[in-house]
Amino acid sequence: MNPRIVTQPLAGNPLAAAVIAGNPPPGWYEPVPADATSWRERLESVRSDFPDNWLAKLGAAFDATGKAKERLEASSAGRGVVVTTGQQPGLFGGPIYTLSKALSALAVADALQEATGVPVAPVFWAATDDTDFKEASSTVVSIPGGAQLLRIDHTEPLGRPMASMALGDVSAQLEALTRAAGSTIDRTPIELLERFYASGQTIGSAYVSFLRALFAPLGIAVIDASHPATRAAAKPVLSAALERAGDIAARVSERNREIEEAGFTPQVQEVPGLSLVFNSASSGRKRIPIKAASKQAASEEMGPNVLLRPVVERAILPTATYIGGPAEIAYFAQVSPIAETLGVPRPTIVPRWSCTIIEPHVEKILEKLYLLPEDFRDPHEVEARVARAHLPKRVIDKLNATRALLDKQLDELSDAVAEERAPVSPAVTGGLRANLMRRLDRFERRLIAAAKKQHADIMQEIATARGSIYPLGKPQERALNFVPLLARYGADLRDEMLGEAREHAKRLVGLQARFRSLEEPVPARGRS
Repeated sequence: MNPRIVTQPLAGNPLAAAVIAGNPPPGWYEPVPADATSWRERLESVRSDFPDNWLAKLGAAFDATGKAKERLEASSAGRGVVVTTGQQPGLFGGPIYTLSKALSALAVADALQEATGVPVAPVFWAATDDTDFKEASSTVVSIPGGAQLLRIDHTEPLGRPMASMALGDVSAQLEALTRAAGSTIDRTPIELLERFYASGQTIGSAYVSFLRALFAPLGIAVIDASHPATRAAAKPVLSAALERAGDIAARVSERNREIEEAGFTPQVQEVPGLSLVFNSASSGRKRIPIKAASKQAASEEMGPNVLLRPVVERAILPTATYIGGPAEIAYFAQVSPIAETLGVPRPTIVPRWSCTIIEPHVEKILEKLYLLPEDFRDPHEVEARVARAHLPKRVIDKLNATRALLDKQLDELSDAVAEERAPVSPAVTGGLRANLMRRLDRFERRLIAAAKKQHADIMQEIATARGSIYPLGKPQERALNFVPLLARYGADLRDEMLGEAREHAKRLVGLQARFRSLEEPVPARGRS
């Protein structure tokens, strides 16, 4: 039996929600084409900016093979374009949204190619120049009774890009992931981890090699942001960003004020006095001060920060659109003034496909206890509700009756104190009410705690479901590693996810209803 794939709307950022709903603030975003005709115009416009040999300069940074190489070469030789998405390194490939993003890019590339006749290649930008070791050093797997955090320690000083941060020995963590996978029908993803997450690798190189091997058969190419070819191609944009660092800072600051005046919060906080260009030549990656920026010459040790990165990507790749999540959609509002200041095309962004995967054993728990996946958003509500439901009805009825009676009696006492002008203030009777009600609440919590112990088997099932749907209190897609799922269910799961992503892509490209439909949940397909 295969899992149930539940397509869901992206959530978590008010500005992104407004954009997804088709109501972006005027001028903040590059307009998204509405139909096949306007998409074809966009693709032709993007492609006209690039020479026919654009791939020759970046071929080594892709190191593409198989179907991924074929699609890249077809795009380059056939005056085509690319659709991009990306992520910073995550341990053992990272959470489910790494896979969701990659499948979204593939689905959108296919939809655009079908609708326009223009060759389109999907590209995953592996941000190995990122220095967030906390993000790159951990992942989560679901196990019976909950979720397990797998984490590695740093063997070198923090602040280094993941491309140069040594991986170290991860055999214990990989063994734990393999145990969590349990019975598998396709060990290929685990075997790829065993092959690439090995001695001599950096966190970045292991991540890139694993994704390339996993995605190449699907036709998805992976570009390494730290590769010398990528850095060399980015130098003209970095040089311009250094030369105009003060102007860029002023424009971004102005946009941040506009964002705040519109009632939103800038996704990327402003750091006064610093440019958007990093220098990684020393022991750690540091942003170049604006005062020194114009005197600096761009080098291959330099790279863009998160706001400059989309501009660089659009400048070195014929990118029709970037596929992003809520945070990325939000910070693209800050990206457009940077592109305008540099006099380069503004990058376009559209929302990625998002999902929750309900495994069969979790489905049985939900059905047995009459629960929904969203019930697990609260860290304790499900356990308390189920435990309360297992208390004797007469006890609950009497508890509720006692609370209602006490509330009524306290109302009458308060009225009497006020009417008879008793020598106490209203705060005294208010304190009495709070104290007595607090004692009743405490008594109820003790009843529920006792019920939890009495029904430990049910609490274990709830913990198992929570560990899959909301592991460690986070939405599944943002925490749970995807490799055990692919190993347990094989190509069927991947293909089902891709099928849902294709429906999403059709709406984006205009083959179905327009952008606004993306804020509405899509009915899940039948279980199999």
